[in-house]
Amino acid sequence: MSAGTVVGISVYPVRGCAGTPLQQAEVGPAGLAGDRESAVVDLDGRVLRGKDAPGLAGVVPTGSPDLDAAAVAAVLGRPVRLEPLTGRPEGAAAVHLVSRQALDRAAAGVVPDGCGAEDPRANLLLDLPADDERTWVGRRLRLGSAVLQVTRLPKHCLGVYAEVAEPGTVTVGDEVLPA
Repeated sequence: MSAGTVVGISVYPVRGCAGTPLQQAEVGPAGLAGDRESAVVDLDGRVLRGKDAPGLAGVVPTGSPDLDAAAVAAVLGRPVRLEPLTGRPEGAAAVHLVSRQALDRAAAGVVPDGCGAEDPRANLLLDLPADDERTWVGRRLRLGSAVLQVTRLPKHCLGVYAEVAEPGTVTVGDEVLPA
């Protein structure tokens, strides 16, 4: 019994910067390969996040730390550097899933009080014609050969967070199945 389909995959190589769309991704214990591998750091050593520096979201990473740092510095108007991220930032989940239906609800202004409708920066975009991912907390899902354990709703209220129960490969077009 399919709950839906994977219709988009994105990784965010530099935390806070624009995503890179993929047709297929390897999912390891820490999440999608290539996701949030580095962070923007200011001269004081402080890691900058999207909410600290909204201009980050418009920077498309090239894969070159020097070029990416220069692009971020140009947007922010101050010197920065990129540093590799080791481990997952506090409060971050391995995988973020969101449905087209949740994005449609948010675009129509249907979000719970206190929730944001801005870009959820999700890894997996799903089409769930007859389901709602907010009901999945505690469930295991198979997407391609990967199995995810849905753990919680994100603070910004769009989609769900999941941990990786079984590493594997996810491809656009894969069904979302109970595991």
